[in-house]
Amino acid sequence: MTIDDTLHRLLLDNLTTATLLLDAELRLEYMNPAAEMLLAVSGQRSHGQFISELFTESQEALCALRQAVEEAHPFTKREAQLTSLAGQTLTVDYAVTPILARNRTLLLLEVHPRDRLLRITKEEAQLSKQETTKMLVRGLAHEIKNPLGGIRGAAQLLARELPEPGLRDYTDVIIEEADRLRNLVDRMLGSNKLPSLAPTNIHEVLERVASLVEAESQGGVVLVRDYDPSIPDVLIDREQMIQAVLNIVRNAMQALASQPDQRLGRITLRSRTLRQFTIGHTRHRLVAKMEIIDNGPGIPADLQDTLFYPMVSGRPDGTGLGLAITQTIISQHQGLIECESHPGHTVFSIFLPLEQGATAT
Repeated sequence: MTIDDTLHRLLLDNLTTATLLLDAELRLEYMNPAAEMLLAVSGQRSHGQFISELFTESQEALCALRQAVEEAHPFTKREAQLTSLAGQTLTVDYAVTPILARNRTLLLLEVHPRDRLLRITKEEAQLSKQETTKMLVRGLAHEIKNPLGGIRGAAQLLARELPEPGLRDYTDVIIEEADRLRNLVDRMLGSNKLPSLAPTNIHEVLERVASLVEAESQGGVVLVRDYDPSIPDVLIDREQMIQAVLNIVRNAMQALASQPDQRLGRITLRSRTLRQFTIGHTRHRLVAKMEIIDNGPGIPADLQDTLFYPMVSGRPDGTGLGLAITQTIISQHQGLIECESHPGHTVFSIFLPLEQGATAT
């Protein structure tokens, strides 16, 4: 290897962009550390392997790579879906550049992961919509609570002036309904109490929820625990976090109970850790991930984008406040909640920072 070759290899090894070099047969010649990390493979062990042995994509993409070799024509593909050997689906942009070196054609692939950027964009849009909704709810609540107070006070005064005690049944209805509406508005606004943070084992939270589910379901739901016991304590408000998780689990129980078939419902409580995970614009070295998974009918597609908004519910008798309260609690803990759902499989994922040493991105 010449000095120039050594310098070129050093430059490629230190690039943060995932870079791969393929020969004319689409077999791996070189992969830098950034590509190894992205695809979760070893470049040295993968040397000489066909590209589809490193990750899978469409047959059309392989044809485009072969055409790039034959015609020496570069191209770029946006938001491609790659599946790594570990089964992880990656959304990436990649650029393909044919290179003629020493009488043979090589392909240089520069791969840019998009998942993190897409998550940040999705989070920002979701948080912006939720903040707008909260402002509207606060304004509406103010306009409702003021006349409610007047109606309730007038009903109390009227009750004192009524000549017959039996007529007070009507004023009692007015007072009770005014109180019910006031309580509903208070629930829409959510608690103004800041979380009381203390180091807590998240499995205490999950186990508390599990015990409540087992008592409420009385054997009607199979509860599966899948915990990572190595997760350190998280700085959270234990009671608030129990409420947040319980809201999700109770929704899952109600969804399972509504299934038309008699299939036994299953809810899985899972915990894991993730490294280098971005929440908003902040990259955390380590986060705790709690998942609530059920095999119910799934969430209708038209509700998935507004799932965490107040008063949005998929049930005729639902208030639509449980998930909105959960989202508020998770946000107060500087965390993130996501949902993926299709018939037979719904996953709510809660991400909580485990380390204070985070960096803005």
